[in-house]
Parts: sequence; C-alpha cells; structure tokens
Amino acid sequence: MTLRHPSAPSAAKPELSVDPLYTLESGGIPRHRLPAREMPPDVAYQVIHDELMLDGNARLNVATFVSTWMEPQAEKLIAECLDKNMIDKDEYPQTAEIESRCVAILSNLWHAPDPGRATGCSTTGSSEAAMLGGLALKRRWQKRRGADGKPADRPNLVMGINVQVCWEKFANYWDVEMRLVPMEGDRFHLSADEAVKLCDENTIGVVAILGSTFDGSYEPVKEICDALDLLEQETGLDVPVHVDGASGAFVAPFVDPELEWDFRLPRVASVNASGHKYGLVYPGVGWVVWRDADALPDDLIFWVNYLGDNMPTFALNFSRPGAQVVAQYYNFLRLGFEGYGRVQAYAREVATRLSGSIAELGPFELLTRGDELPVFAFTLRSDVDNYTVFDVSNALRERGWQVPAYTFPENRTDLAALRVVVRRGFTHDLADLLVADLRRQLPRLERQPEPVHDGATATAFAH
Repeated sequence: MTLRHPSAPSAAKPELSVDPLYTLESGGIPRHRLPAREMPPDVAYQVIHDELMLDGNARLNVATFVSTWMEPQAEKLIAECLDKNMIDKDEYPQTAEIESRCVAILSNLWHAPDPGRATGCSTTGSSEAAMLGGLALKRRWQKRRGADGKPADRPNLVMGINVQVCWEKFANYWDVEMRLVPMEGDRFHLSADEAVKLCDENTIGVVAILGSTFDGSYEPVKEICDALDLLEQETGLDVPVHVDGASGAFVAPFVDPELEWDFRLPRVASVNASGHKYGLVYPGVGWVVWRDADALPDDLIFWVNYLGDNMPTFALNFSRPGAQVVAQYYNFLRLGFEGYGRVQAYAREVATRLSGSIAELGPFELLTRGDELPVFAFTLRSDVDNYTVFDVSNALRERGWQVPAYTFPENRTDLAALRVVVRRGFTHDLADLLVADLRRQLPRLERQPEPVHDGATATAFAH
C-alpha cells in the first residue's frame, strides 16, 4: 500500500508535459513509473525545480522549529560531507572524532559530572534521541525489577499531554504505558504535583520538556526532581527523569544560565536535543547524552564489525550521512558560547517584541510571551465570535505566512490558538512585516458575519 499525505492531490495527471523545457521534443514524462529513457540532467533538474516552487517559503514558515538558514560556509561543508557514511568510523575517522567532540561539548554545556567521559551519540533528530533515552530508562527499570525478583511486564512512563508525538511512538513501539497528565485551566504543561501522583513501582521515568511545542514554556524540571526526591524518601521509589530538551537544551544554557534543568540535578539521567532546531543546523541531526556510563545499559550497545573495524553503536539508524554532524561542529566553533548566546537572545528579543505588538492589535490575547523559548501562543478574545484563529491562519497564508492554528488537547480542547516560532534568520524586520500583514487582514475578518474555518476545515497542523 502506498501512503499519501492527506492533503496531497488525489487525481494527478499520469504524465507531466515538458514541451517548453529547453530543446526537448514534444512529449511527456511519467509521474509514477520510471521513464523509458534517460533525459538531459538540466531537464530533470528544471522539471523538479519548477514543481518545488509550489512549496511554501521556508523563511516565512513560523510553524516549524527546524532551522531554515545557515551560513554559506556551513552549506559548503555539508556539500563536502554528503557522501560520508557516519557508521563507517574506520573510513572516516575524523568525522567520528568530530561527533565525539560534539558529544563532549554538549556534556560540558549540560553539566555532566564527568564531561571527559561523555556517553552519548548523534541521531537523525530528537525523536530518535528521545526513543533511545526512553529505551535506556526501560532497560534500567527492567534490570532493577529482575534483581529484586519482581515482575517487569507493566512499565509506564509519566509525562504531560503536551509531549511531542515521538513519545507516543516510543510507548507504542516498546510496549510502555503512557501516563499523561492533562492540561487544566491555565496550566498547559506538566507540574511536579501531577507527575508524582502518577508514579508507582512500575514507572520507568518521568519525561520533562524544556520547551513545550504548544506554547514555548519550560516545564519545571527542578520542581519535578525535588518532588521525586521527596517521593523516594517517603516510599523508596527511585524514579529517574529524562529531559526532552528538543529546543530548550540549546536555548536555556545561553540565555537562562541560572535555570537548573540539566545534569546539575542528580535525578536527571539523560537529555535529548535537536541540533536542527535551536542547535541551528539544517534538518537531520539530534543528540542524546546520558549522565554517565551507568545510565546507558550495556545491552543497548552493539559492537559491530563493519569494514574491518569493531565499533560500538547504539543509535536506531545505521548508515546515515555525516554532513549535519559536521555542520553542528561548525556552529560550535563558529559561534562559541558567546555567539550562541547572542543568537538566542536576539530570537527572544524578536519574539517578546512581536508578541507585544500582536497583543496591541486588539482582538488577541497572549497565552505566552516568548520569554522562555522564543516561541509564543496567542488566541482570540472571548467576545470575538465572527471569525476564528483558523480564519486568521488562512488569511495570513494569502501573503505567504505559515502561522499554525490548532486546538489544545485534553482537558483544554475548548482552547484554540495560533503559535509563532522565532528562529535564526527571523528578524525584527520580518516580524514587523508579519504584524503589518496581520493588521491588513483584520478589517476583512471583522466584517465576516460568521466563522469560515474551524479545526476540521483549516489547513492541517500537527505538533
């Protein structure tokens, strides 16, 4: 069965006309089967290039957390490394060394007890990294249960309902019960009290998110750890914490250095992050780091004889290009601590100023301001009933802006909001243009007699 995106055209013509391209004779190119003959490379390029013009402008996409801009020198390094297979550490030893340096840098940045003996690896993204962190939690719990002669067939993982979908996949793929804390009132993420309530002897860990995708807020990692410390004192239950720092792990160290969320907290066993989000790299790299070697069970490490060398691997993927890992190292060298701080502080400055400008327009109320992650969510005032946030999202799309509108999960399905992600490359100037376009669309929306779009008819969006 061929899987199709639900919004993909369902009745595309079977052939693509190429009459106007270069000197190609009149004819067509099949869309869903291999052409019978070769074609000039320039023609193949132009056919694909022209179709891709229908994609949105990535720089105007304020829905995505993923980096959409890198310096030309980084792009040059990426091009030079596209053919290097990360798994072949014997053939590409310096790429392997660069990966190790990145892990050590992150271990130091996140205050691992002994950064020189860092345990971690690169991945294709934070979803893979999160799954590795979850697997390590499960295996450690299983070993403890086995050593105590207790059953280990009903593991559960506690987290807020605002977690990214990768955690649902983890629970499904590896038979772990998800214990989700719903939203309540103005609490849009996990709290320490609610986390502890769901923990028992079968809890393999608690996932705390440093930067919720719904509103950009940090979950209170230290409060959660403190509450679990008290739980252990009272009951003997030792529940570790995994920090899903997909975005915040590349933000907080630079602009919130006093915030304790990482390995400074002894209960934090592992951290995952997206290099391709606020790590400022193009899509294709994530990271997971464990507190120490004891936090990563030996049975998750595979020793593989590949092309004449015996090497350890504990990522889910095997072959993958080393380009994004090299690009991550480029950013580390190029920016340093001060440079990352400047970039993330500027993003927060743009986000807070932009959120304030949107609040001043009149019909909107801020849920967050962008003063944690440079991300904020806003909704319509309760007395606005003739248009919806989904109408606002569609109106902005007419000008090329991709601003997602979505409904919050249980127990706040009554709340629908818009969200803006400010990334590197999104400037005060672009923010001003967004506000101007929003102001331009409001008179038309306010003249609407009733809403046009809701969650069912608007452009699809998923966290």
